[in-house]
Amino acid sequence: MFEEIEAVAFDIDGTLYPSWRLYLLMPLYVLKHLKFYLHYNKIRKILHRTAPLSDFYEFQARLFAEETKFPVAESKKIINDVCYEGIKKFFKKIKPYSHAYECIKNMKSAGLKIGILSDFPPSQKGDIWGIKELCDVCIGSEESGALKPSVYSFGILSRKLDVPPEKILYVGNSKKYDVLGANNAKMKSAYILTGFRRMFGIKLPEADISFKNYRQLEKIVLK
Repeated sequence: MFEEIEAVAFDIDGTLYPSWRLYLLMPLYVLKHLKFYLHYNKIRKILHRTAPLSDFYEFQARLFAEETKFPVAESKKIINDVCYEGIKKFFKKIKPYSHAYECIKNMKSAGLKIGILSDFPPSQKGDIWGIKELCDVCIGSEESGALKPSVYSFGILSRKLDVPPEKILYVGNSKKYDVLGANNAKMKSAYILTGFRRMFGIKLPEADISFKNYRQLEKIVLK
């Protein structure tokens, strides 16, 4: 077993499925809600730097209200309708990475605990292509009160898994939010290669594991 880990946790967006599959489906939706996304992306940048919050959704709505001059209650509803509920339909049309489910199932069968920590509510993706049923813990960073790369969100993951952070491998597609976030929380990190890195096999130095596909990740972790 890789470095005596006891649990493997995964990001969702861009990690369990290729981001481009979502982007291909959303251009008209984004254009329809362009003003919303311009404001929302601005406040999310602030939220990625914010200390843990007792009510993430309330604070997010207040930031959006300040940005748009809408009432807080209306802001909360807009965010929910457009960003959370509105894009659920797209995930029904998206397929995960090849062998992702089988990889995670085999890790579970090998005795590893399985977790999900995403910066958006996992419920947005339904049963997460069957992976949710394999999970011991399935949470969104928003639920924990802080977005990645906050060590707090990773700490909540560790506590819920009941596994020390140094015995958790976190798998993601973002150097800043997933790899460095996990590293700062004393977890081990795995980075899925895309683009030129994948084409030329260029590993990410900051990650403990760099992998091209889920068959490769399974071999590395379960060897």
